[in-house]
Amino acid sequence: MVRWDIFCRVIDNYGDIGVCWRLARQLAAEHGIAVRLWVDDVASLKRICPDVDATLEVQNCRGVEVWRWIEPFPDLVPAEVVIEAFGCELPENYMAAMAPSILQSANHVWGRPSPTRGEEVKRVWINLEYLSAEQWVEGCHGLPSPHPRLPMTKYFFFPGFTPATGGLLREKGLLAQRNVSEHNLAELWDRFGLPFPLSPETIVSLFCYDSAPIGNLLDAWAVSTTAVRCLLPEGKALEQIASWAGRTSLAVGDSVQRGNLVLHVIPFMPQEDYDRLLWACDCNFVRGEDSFVRAQWAARPLIWQIYPQQDNVHQVKLNAFLDRYCQGLAEEAAAALRTFYYNWNSGRRLDWDDFWQHRTVLQDHAMAWAEQLAKITDLASNLVSFCKNQISSKNSNF
Repeated sequence: MVRWDIFCRVIDNYGDIGVCWRLARQLAAEHGIAVRLWVDDVASLKRICPDVDATLEVQNCRGVEVWRWIEPFPDLVPAEVVIEAFGCELPENYMAAMAPSILQSANHVWGRPSPTRGEEVKRVWINLEYLSAEQWVEGCHGLPSPHPRLPMTKYFFFPGFTPATGGLLREKGLLAQRNVSEHNLAELWDRFGLPFPLSPETIVSLFCYDSAPIGNLLDAWAVSTTAVRCLLPEGKALEQIASWAGRTSLAVGDSVQRGNLVLHVIPFMPQEDYDRLLWACDCNFVRGEDSFVRAQWAARPLIWQIYPQQDNVHQVKLNAFLDRYCQGLAEEAAAALRTFYYNWNSGRRLDWDDFWQHRTVLQDHAMAWAEQLAKITDLASNLVSFCKNQISSKNSNF
């Protein structure tokens, strides 16, 4: 059985580890790969997977070996495929051990059969990049980068929205699960501990950075011409919302009502439950990368808060996505969508009614967009195929 090591440093709270955890689980479950996930913040992983024990240095969870990434890093035999997620930089001693060499011992740290003694061990080194809709990504996807000192090559692997990129994470049966869930909404709402929505209500989920203009959004919902029910997973945004509501604090189970807005604070959820929440809502506000992709698979209108970068570099990435996403969307709806995106990402006043009057068109487009993306091979399968092509024919374990 082939072995992969995935390295992840948690920077964006749940975005980085969210992507890596989904990838690790899919590689193990669908491709029969032995995955070892190295993460420096196990507590963040536990938030999205309660089965994880944040106190353990090593554990097996859902078919994945989870190791706490500590320094100094232990001396061990690297895997055949090494994923450096989002440029996190590998430990020096691990990287040195990756260099092609003649295997002198038949012992293997994984406890599985090793390559034959005297056989050269070849490895594939992948830098899994951040998702981007920019056109240049297609030209850079899969490009090699020789190491300046060691006889190794790192390959850049870009997730993306076209067949010329690495694609998006999508587990087998995900869209079928979504479609079945649409017919069991009462069960979903009962699971969240909330009353079943009334037909005139618009149900939205809100997951954002605390830098978002949350007060502007809540003001827009409060004066909306239609009732809005907002579901807010607990997080850093609570402090800003409590201030807006004139309260000292808010906690799970609390509700806020003003004008046509009712806001419920719900628990921070495991990934599977969060997916179901996205499926159950009429519109989803998401952030970063992991929730951004999952909202697209939900096939609902979505508003994305992109991770802010210096010199407004993120605006270029935002425009690139909107250029792709708005293709085929009616002109008026596309204009309203772009305006709302720009205002949400720049702190300006928000006009919810102007945006949401296009609800039907936006919903149809979201479904068509998801169906279009589903025609592209998923990220995990593309990674496996790419590594098969790169690895030496001597390693026939693939």
